[in-house]
Amino acid sequence: MIHLITSSDEETRELGAALAPLARVGDLLLVSGDLGAGKTVFAQGFARGLGVTEPVTSPTFTLVRTYPATIPLIHADLYRLERMQEVIDLGLNELLDHSAVALIEWGDVAAATFTSDYLLVRISLDPEAESTRLFQLGLVGPSWSARKVAMGRALAPWVVAS
Repeated sequence: MIHLITSSDEETRELGAALAPLARVGDLLLVSGDLGAGKTVFAQGFARGLGVTEPVTSPTFTLVRTYPATIPLIHADLYRLERMQEVIDLGLNELLDHSAVALIEWGDVAAATFTSDYLLVRISLDPEAESTRLFQLGLVGPSWSARKVAMGRALAPWVVAS
């Protein structure tokens, strides 16, 4: 588990942008956190780091958006889905066809339906500082675990000493 901290929305975007160059086609990021924790802000930075030039907004009502970039980004939001069967019916597994990177907000609730190789990004608000976000990155599977050292270097400005 890698622990990180940001102190503003822009820092959260910078963290996402710093992580993006480590992404590979076929990668999956499951982003979790309470409402307002910064999931979409993180996604905006990650998209910027991939080379997405258009505005990135929450796909809460459209469920899935695709953005062209050096590595295309599939951005999904499972917040409005009420049952696991809806996740299966949405066909996200078919979208993960190794031609893009997928970032799924509220994705932790459906982790069991996806591959066993993903990056879990948990974001929480610091109760003592309104604009501060606390991150926990869980590297699940061999692909992400193999990038742990590179992630530590890329994300060094935000690492919390354990």
